[in-house]
Amino acid sequence: MDFAMTAVRTALNGASYVAPRLAGGAAFRLFRKPRGRSRLRPDERPLTDRAEVGEIVVGGGKAVSYRWGTGARPVLLVHGWESRGSRFAPLVSELLDLGLSPVTFDAPGHGDAAGETMTIVDLRDIIAELDARHGPFEMVVAHSLGVTATFLALREGGARQSRQSRLVRTERLVAISGVPDFAYLVDRFCERLGLRARLNAELRGRVERELFPGEEDIWSRFSVPRTVPEAGPASVLVIHDADDDMVDPACSRALADALGDRAELVVTSGLGHRRIIGDPQVTASVRDFVVRERAARVGPAAGRPDPSPRPAAG
Repeated sequence: MDFAMTAVRTALNGASYVAPRLAGGAAFRLFRKPRGRSRLRPDERPLTDRAEVGEIVVGGGKAVSYRWGTGARPVLLVHGWESRGSRFAPLVSELLDLGLSPVTFDAPGHGDAAGETMTIVDLRDIIAELDARHGPFEMVVAHSLGVTATFLALREGGARQSRQSRLVRTERLVAISGVPDFAYLVDRFCERLGLRARLNAELRGRVERELFPGEEDIWSRFSVPRTVPEAGPASVLVIHDADDDMVDPACSRALADALGDRAELVVTSGLGHRRIIGDPQVTASVRDFVVRERAARVGPAAGRPDPSPRPAAG
């Protein structure tokens, strides 16, 4: 733990003895906002510049959407906390080569989107709105908190979308470094800062009252194992790195177990929590998953990309 985190831990734990509500408020402010915005990398810009850009009003801000391809065989890419849609750039290129039409976004407080922060409910509603605009998606690829939000969207749809009668559906799902539930985020945050159990309870209370007012039973609803839909994706590729120091790899093993025969688990090493998204091995695994699953559904010819030229997006 670095000096700054040690100082924060000491201050919060000390304050919790004499002013627990004040300390809880400080912990909540640290928890609810990203530490910084992920910036567009030089190697991501050429692909991002080719995208058709849109906007989604959600929560307290606006999300920015990006779309490539012809619109045929759409695929949604869902980023996680303190990330952005452009991190999927290597995978976007692979999907375009396969004749698919990738769609991604920057959530509020992330990337080039407005606003200061997002919640899992915001992510759910973004997914549902993009599904209404561009879906149904042949596949969804999600990372980290995006995995939790995707399962929530598959179960509930989006409460704020104008086309509420349409539920989110997808044939295939790729879950990368998935956060098992929202409670895990709170507990992991407190663990990393070394906060007392009393501060954990204060933080949970503020999350309920201030992040999700009016939302019922968030600790059960925002849990992946409890929200796995029976009629959900027929095939799920679960990927996690053995050296992930942010989300325990055991979480993805538990997800794969909950999904049973629908799931295939791939464990990488040396990539951690963030680099895994753009890793060539992971991109190849997703590509193989697309080709294999499509061939199994509609015949061997479906595994080959369409040789006809596609118009540039944007």
